[in-house]
Amino acid sequence: MSSHGLADKRILITGAARGLGRSIADAAAAQGARLVLSDIREEELAATADCLRQKGASVESLVIDQASPLSIESGMSQIAEGGGLDGLVNNAALATNVGGKSMMEYDIDLWDRVMAINVRGPWLMTRAAVPLMAGANYGKVVNVASDTALWGAPQLMAYVASKGAVISMSRAMARELGEHNICVNVIAPGLTHCEATEYVPETRYAHYADGRALKREQQPQDIDGTVLYLLSDWSNFVSGQVIPINGGFVFN
Repeated sequence: MSSHGLADKRILITGAARGLGRSIADAAAAQGARLVLSDIREEELAATADCLRQKGASVESLVIDQASPLSIESGMSQIAEGGGLDGLVNNAALATNVGGKSMMEYDIDLWDRVMAINVRGPWLMTRAAVPLMAGANYGKVVNVASDTALWGAPQLMAYVASKGAVISMSRAMARELGEHNICVNVIAPGLTHCEATEYVPETRYAHYADGRALKREQQPQDIDGTVLYLLSDWSNFVSGQVIPINGGFVFN
């Protein structure tokens, strides 16, 4: 791989139907990437794929339920039929309506579902993607965590724990996959205005904006540049790192 951009690189983005995933997909498409988009929201995924194709992007789309190992296995088998992968963005996660209760009140079934989607899902997606990268001795994995895992947001126990696990898991992945020249890194966005966070009270948005070094609310597009960097050859010697993208709410 000699190009520093994303031209002709095949990138899989999960949770791509809306929010952060859609924004990343749009930015990667603008850089010439060949996209494979997955999500559980079939209609929204189709609409996102069609929108990008109308802009001239090369886009495949596939419905994958990240809570289901069988769905992941089947989906990744179909992706493999199209060739190798240069990059994977593990963005899909359960973030809607997972907070609001203390650790003493938290529901065990919800805890288990959050862990299945937010932790087991990225592990299984990455495990299935590695053979599609290792053959070329090249690959980039970007796992999406959250700055809540860096400062310990209250009344959000399962989500915070899951994103902390993503960070730790990614470091272990980086160690294990380095021999295949696969880089694994993590971004930790702050509270972002998008569909997944529509349930968050406006007072929480204001709390974040006031606590940031950059005094404004965060938008999905704020993370795009960092993700593109981590997917590109500019970051070929960067692995196992966590990059907060939160306007300076948390310093790493």
